[in-house]
Amino acid sequence: MPPYPTAIIWPMFAQVVLTATVWVCLYVARLSEMRARGIDPQSVKTTRDAAGVLEDVAAADNFRNLFEVPVLFFAVGCLLAMTDRVTDLQLMLAWAFVGLRAVHSFIHVTYNHVVHRFTVYALSTLCVFAMWLLLARDLWRSS
Repeated sequence: MPPYPTAIIWPMFAQVVLTATVWVCLYVARLSEMRARGIDPQSVKTTRDAAGVLEDVAAADNFRNLFEVPVLFFAVGCLLAMTDRVTDLQLMLAWAFVGLRAVHSFIHVTYNHVVHRFTVYALSTLCVFAMWLLLARDLWRSS
């Protein structure tokens, strides 16, 4: 067992930092493109409008993606802390998830090779599913 049940908060915090970093990248890219191409902000008021006008949408796509599977990560992390079931294996999976998501984000906002991106996405998602399965197993055993 880790020294304290709240050790799981650190990888969750790191995931928040990753999300904030992508958010900054999103706005730097978006504002730069809008200035360089003279795009009126009103012309990109909706996602549909922006898709037809903006060319650099990788950071925006990645930012939205950071609110899909990571929701399951935050939920299992909170449950692990609340039920005092944080283990070394759960921590390893949590850090692996965050590391893989960082690699996924890097690929997505840089060279965006789909096979590379999907591979790390799938591996990161498997980490979260494993965390849930381990938690379910531990809860089942204790009931």
